[in-house]
Amino acid sequence: MTNKTLLPQAPKRRLSWNDPGVRSLIYQVLVLGIVGLGVWYLVSNTLHNLAVRNISTGFGFLHREAGFAIGESVIGYTPADTYGRAIWVGILNTLRVSIVGIIAATLFGTLLGIARLSKNWLVSRVASAYVEVMRNVPLLLQLFFWYAIITEVMPGPRDALNPVPGVFISNRGLKIPSLQGDALDWIFAGLGVAIVAILVLGHWARKRQESTGQIFPFARVAAGLLVVLPAAGWLLSGASLTLDVPALKGFNFVGGISLSPEFAALLAGLIIYTSAFVAEVVRSGIQSVSQGQWEAAEAIGLPRRRLLRLVILPQALRVIVPPMTSQYLNLTKNSSLAVAIGYPDIVSVVNTTLNQTGQAIEGILIIMAAYLTVSLSISIFMNWYNKRIALVER
Repeated sequence: MTNKTLLPQAPKRRLSWNDPGVRSLIYQVLVLGIVGLGVWYLVSNTLHNLAVRNISTGFGFLHREAGFAIGESVIGYTPADTYGRAIWVGILNTLRVSIVGIIAATLFGTLLGIARLSKNWLVSRVASAYVEVMRNVPLLLQLFFWYAIITEVMPGPRDALNPVPGVFISNRGLKIPSLQGDALDWIFAGLGVAIVAILVLGHWARKRQESTGQIFPFARVAAGLLVVLPAAGWLLSGASLTLDVPALKGFNFVGGISLSPEFAALLAGLIIYTSAFVAEVVRSGIQSVSQGQWEAAEAIGLPRRRLLRLVILPQALRVIVPPMTSQYLNLTKNSSLAVAIGYPDIVSVVNTTLNQTGQAIEGILIIMAAYLTVSLSISIFMNWYNKRIALVER
């Protein structure tokens, strides 16, 4: 006769109000039902009121002719284009200032954060004063200040500042040279290949350093690829490439690339304001690394620059990345203040659209959807990067 281990069987679960799981499920269903009823009431009541007032609803207006001009755009646009294209121009303008602002604020804020921890008394005090002042002055006031500086203090086009050949700064904005010609496509293709090569090279260099301990001169090689591959694309194409330098004609400049006073003021305000918060994030991240790591790196003779790059900052990133995500989101949402100084971002363009069409609800929904999409995209990318650099427990 074989002995069998008798396992106790779990008792059958009965539906009873005394069961906490059953009560929890019922409460959740009730709350979900109440929320659903509330949403249905608000939507139906809104649609009824709009119908009583003969106000049209829906997004059909996006296909109608806009009829208004936009001061600057990344893509081609004329007043004869549709409202949909006008809104797309506003979204691209918002993305342009947000992306450039995030990159510049990260670089400038990182330098400020390191400067705050400098052993040089003057450097650390100047950085501290900058951070404290800029963090406590509202961003809207800073935007007005920089816009006034550019439009009122800067000289006119005839007396424009010319810090370097081909670059002019005036109350009409910033004028810089631009490249023109059929070779641009080849140059951008070479730039894309260079970026892919740098990503692959960075992965290989990191694996090589982990296995052998040898440091690959990644920064110099990456800089060389960014120069050599686009130049190679231009030479292989055999196409024309010219440098369009701005020149004063009449009362303004022609040629080159123009950055409007509104874009310049908005970008300066966002960078200066956000970099102060980024500096504090970087400073706290660096200070989270134990003093023993500093002492160990100094004991083997690492200079301070390589000590920060190879030992301190890789460990500090695990503390820096989560709050840095919040700063990127804040910068993107703060760009909506552009309407105060006349920069045609998504908020400004949609405001003009809803004033002409009366589609206020649809316009607000478009703005909300645009910012929600951009914010979620930033969050997803930063969360992926945070997981990538997280410590893996064995």
